[in-house]
Amino acid sequence: MKLNVLALGLAFGLIWGLGLFILTWWIIVFDGFEEAAEIDTIISRVYRGYSITAAGSVIGLIWAFFDGLIGGVIFAWQYNLLAGRFTRGGAAQ
Repeated sequence: MKLNVLALGLAFGLIWGLGLFILTWWIIVFDGFEEAAEIDTIISRVYRGYSITAAGSVIGLIWAFFDGLIGGVIFAWQYNLLAGRFTRGGAAQ
């Protein structure tokens, strides 16, 4: 069974982007704007412009979407490549 490369890439991008967006707002709600803005995260070192603020959550959403999209496309492409080589019975297609 082959995977749809674009669909998996979009799914990965949406999940990772929305996950980071929701996580950012979760921290803001429970820690408050002032304390949350002072938190230095590993993600802020990877995604330029990201911080635990309202604007940072949108920047993180965009970065994470494209990061997940690229990761999902690469994963699906590699899966399809290997699935085509290793089929039931060991015969290549």
